[in-house]
Amino acid sequence: MSVTVQRPGVRPPLSIGDVVEVKPAEEILAGLDERGEFDSLPFMPEMLPFCGGRFVVDKIAHKTCDTATWTGLRRLTDTVHLAGLRCDGQAHGGCQAGCLIFWKTAWLTRVSGGEGCGSKPIPLQLRTPEPATPDASTPDAPAPEQSSVGALPGTSGGAPTSECSGCTRERLTEVALGACRPREAASDEPVYSCQATELTRAAPVGIPLWDVTQYVQDVRSGNAPVRQVLRGIPIGAFNRMQDLSRRRLPERFRIRGGQRYPFIRGTADRTPVQSLGLQPGEWVRVKSIEEITATLNADNLNRGMSFDREMLKYCGRTAQVLRRVERIIDESTGRMQRMKTPCIVLADVVCTADYHRSCPRSVYAYWREIWLERVPAPLTASRAAGDNP
Repeated sequence: MSVTVQRPGVRPPLSIGDVVEVKPAEEILAGLDERGEFDSLPFMPEMLPFCGGRFVVDKIAHKTCDTATWTGLRRLTDTVHLAGLRCDGQAHGGCQAGCLIFWKTAWLTRVSGGEGCGSKPIPLQLRTPEPATPDASTPDAPAPEQSSVGALPGTSGGAPTSECSGCTRERLTEVALGACRPREAASDEPVYSCQATELTRAAPVGIPLWDVTQYVQDVRSGNAPVRQVLRGIPIGAFNRMQDLSRRRLPERFRIRGGQRYPFIRGTADRTPVQSLGLQPGEWVRVKSIEEITATLNADNLNRGMSFDREMLKYCGRTAQVLRRVERIIDESTGRMQRMKTPCIVLADVVCTADYHRSCPRSVYAYWREIWLERVPAPLTASRAAGDNP
């Protein structure tokens, strides 16, 4: 049985900057189907620690990019991203992708007084809920304003009803390890299931380039400024034309060989590799585009890893190493992909979708060490470290 509450065309009632509280785990679990899903979107075990916590709405996830089958952008409803909440992969074999988590509005409650805190996320700490006690003499903590932004089907005051079978914590773990994909999991190697692997089911409808409503929603929601949206439309149209030209036109009739804008052309016949042994907390400078293209082949790859156009804006900038990435789940197959050459993820260095129609997913950019150079920590960072013994 699948729980479906799609309401096409209805704008999510939450806004960027709203403070919300994630509903109690048992209430959310009672509203899930046997796959641990709501509206075909999995509620993952990694999300359980956030139950009862208060967070800020960072983006309205009315659309998202398809990184599993690469079919473009897809439509979502009643879904948001909360500031700083990413999957740590603990229930998925230690996957290090660090995906931004999707939250259905039915899993959230708007907190009284949260309105008007601005479009930027405010730093709120995870509030661990106190265990319930039957002692009537103990005063209850102030409850958030009862303005649930979505009702969980199959629940009534947090208790399951006959409409939904509900789910358990144990079942969430089973599903994460591939319990709903038995045919693919015939071998000993796990076939994982997560929000990323199931995204095409949760967002089955594609959004064509010419759908004007997506751009209106981008601006109205606050996901992207008007300038970024207006700039992205002609770039998207041009890149679509370039894709068609590569498939249908002889090379002499193509613009820049059919390359997408902004134009990047690798110059290496054989891609080099370099190991810096970078560790979390170290600081690096991203090399210039000229230095990076010298390490890319004609397909803009270095040892199988692409240098994406969204990474151009970070050339010359300084950033802190967040972690080394050695394994991530292949979203198209669900199998763990182990990298022969580890890559680096930098703190706060994400895809801003300037050339991908303002997708709000904020995927981490992956960096080869040869694209980076180690630098001393900025003075401000050094002082901050000295203030914290």
